[in-house]
Amino acid sequence: MTKQVNKSQIFTAACIALIVTAMTFAIRAGILNDLGAQFKITDTQLGWINALAIGGFPIATIFGGLLYNKLGARKLMILAFVSHLIGLTMTIFAGGFTTLLISSFLIGFANGSVEAACNPLVADMYTNNRTAMLNKFHVWFPGGLAIGALVSEGMTYMGLGWQAQIAIMFVPTLIYGFLFFKQKFPESENIETNTFTNIRSLGSVLFIFIAFCMTLSATAELGVQQWVEKILGSSGVHPMLILAMVTGIMAIGRYFAGPLIHKLNPIGVLWMSAIITTLAVYSMSIAEGPMIYVSAILFALGVCYFWPTTIGFVSEYLPKTGALGMSLVGGAGMFATGMWQPVIGSWLDKGREAALASGETAKAAEIIAGKTTLSYMVYFPLALIILYGILFMVRKKVEEQRVVSVQE
Repeated sequence: MTKQVNKSQIFTAACIALIVTAMTFAIRAGILNDLGAQFKITDTQLGWINALAIGGFPIATIFGGLLYNKLGARKLMILAFVSHLIGLTMTIFAGGFTTLLISSFLIGFANGSVEAACNPLVADMYTNNRTAMLNKFHVWFPGGLAIGALVSEGMTYMGLGWQAQIAIMFVPTLIYGFLFFKQKFPESENIETNTFTNIRSLGSVLFIFIAFCMTLSATAELGVQQWVEKILGSSGVHPMLILAMVTGIMAIGRYFAGPLIHKLNPIGVLWMSAIITTLAVYSMSIAEGPMIYVSAILFALGVCYFWPTTIGFVSEYLPKTGALGMSLVGGAGMFATGMWQPVIGSWLDKGREAALASGETAKAAEIIAGKTTLSYMVYFPLALIILYGILFMVRKKVEEQRVVSVQE
């Protein structure tokens, strides 16, 4: 008897794999101070660790995007599973800066392999409502961040070290591995699987434009989240609780994204997100006390739809790019985020040094450094207001091109 494809179980396994991806971000954000103290490394060096963790992602998406048509989602998920296991194990037994760089890269590569496999898989299985289902799939990135943030906060409160916090991620990793490997995967039927056509379609002005926008939106979202402990740690709030709150709101927003996307269309949603994110990051850079929580809520509403709606935009408006297009746009976002990590770390170092030189106390210097860093980061979403505003003004022409592309 031929085994049937169970789309629901495959989707569930994909969501759990994305939870692992997100937990690696959240828990790493929660243990940065511990890593810095134990291995005596600076914020700039921590930035390079973050950069390697994020940098492995685009390498995996480029690899996975190019080979998706040949390997399929199942083999890419085996690669993700193995890379997660090795990367987590190496991190726990890290002996210093170099080992942390290598293990972080492997975890990033695993995370990118998950996206390279699952984004086109979801788009293919749910071809009639791709953007909405990709938003539902990506519920579990902020959902996983919230889980990871709460786990990190709780384990820290209980006095459990950073190694134990890394080890806890083996649990969902083994679960998604078990669920995936017992499934029969569907054949690709609703996405372009001609690799030559995929590559040729990457040269369109619209693809280059949306990929560049992804570099800005991903950095705006993940740059703040990855450094939340450092940016807000001395301001009197609980950074990991803020991260859990932000990502919890994002998860709810993505789950109910369908009606909003239907009403505004993906272009309108992206423009709206840029406006709200700009206001949020600026507000966070000047907020104090309880107003930091208000700014964080606004930030969650702003960045909520950026990532999955951009992936959905590529699948709907640039269908000829296939799995490669979705993977490369995600990879562009993570590549840019990784490249900016050492810069963000240096902003914190320089802001702290300048504040201390001017006679501020150590605690005040940390607060000033965080606010200064946020004041620089506001330029990422600010640029998107202009870029997505232009796209919104020409949306009718873009929609016409989409219809033609689908009919070809």
